[in-house]
Amino acid sequence: MKKIGFFMMVLMISVAAVAQPGFNGLDVNMGNLYRLSNAKTRSISPENFTGEKGKAGMAIPSDKAAPNTANASNAARDLGQSWKVNPFIRIKSGENITIAEIEGPGSIQHIWMTPTGNWRFTIMRIYWDDESEPSVECPVGDFFGMGWGEYAPLTSLPICVNPGSAFNSYWQMPFRKKCKITMENINDKDAMTLYYQVDYTLTDVPSDAGYFHAQYRRSNPNATSDYTIIDNVKGKGQYVGVYLAWGVRNNGWWGEGEIKFFMDGDTKFPTICGTGTEDYFCGSYNFDRGGQYKEFCTPYSGLVQVIKGDGSYKTQQRFGLYRWHIADPIRFEKDLKVTIQDLGWHKDGRYLAQQSDIASVCYWYQADPHNKFPKFPTWQQLENN
Repeated sequence: MKKIGFFMMVLMISVAAVAQPGFNGLDVNMGNLYRLSNAKTRSISPENFTGEKGKAGMAIPSDKAAPNTANASNAARDLGQSWKVNPFIRIKSGENITIAEIEGPGSIQHIWMTPTGNWRFTIMRIYWDDESEPSVECPVGDFFGMGWGEYAPLTSLPICVNPGSAFNSYWQMPFRKKCKITMENINDKDAMTLYYQVDYTLTDVPSDAGYFHAQYRRSNPNATSDYTIIDNVKGKGQYVGVYLAWGVRNNGWWGEGEIKFFMDGDTKFPTICGTGTEDYFCGSYNFDRGGQYKEFCTPYSGLVQVIKGDGSYKTQQRFGLYRWHIADPIRFEKDLKVTIQDLGWHKDGRYLAQQSDIASVCYWYQADPHNKFPKFPTWQQLENN
């Protein structure tokens, strides 16, 4: 009887979830995927720069008189229009290109891309509506959980990184007037090749929908032993996750630090305080199995990378971690600051303040306008030496 009662309760909750009014194609999930709506699906790629209906795959292979018509003209020379003529773009050194510009209302549902070159030197920015300051500003590698410039498989709900180096974001990104996505190549030497696709829906956006934000920071070294993930967030919103690229400079266990959430007027003491770095990332006891770090990927958290020294020029241990607050967003009304202690464990049985190399991407939703982000690092400050 208890089992029957439990399943009846689940069924009632599921029915209630899909029976909510106002379904418009924005809040799609397995529970309401069968429901029809008036939303219109569109997609932007190098084969359709504007996402217009019936305008994809129209590039024409170039001839000698027009050598720049399409990037894959030589490969497509025997096939012609409607074949694979322009599947990628090239971004020159120092160039900043708008890869998507969309008139709303609508929502970005999926971004796929596979950039070449140094992933720390390709900067992705996203602007909502008419803002002049970006709401997303991150190196493309860090945004997709690959902060160290090396591929590792990552399987989670909002971010997936697949072979050979395919970056996927499923973060829902609603906008009311306009969306603009740019990619800047700050590498002073090399051009980069970018395959990409931005999948979105044109649909009404609920009045209570927040705007997606993602901010990159790095401290190398972290001289205070207390790293700031995000600060100076003002307004109402919800924190939905963080990616950390953590480079360790000392021997021994490095993850004793507590994460702290200061919200809605907190000063010296936070409202939420974790118990340790590996605990916050939903692991335990140093991520250790049999004396070795154990990588893992789950829908909501993971230790996605453990990069070890090679006995030659790569000497530093480096780690990549993610924690998504999808089932448990941290909501704030007025302001938010998030820090994590850079704290290790000394072999004589005491905590050890460290000076690690830490970079982060913080993800959150809030009502705009948002405060201006800190000055973005130079390429020298981004370099993974």
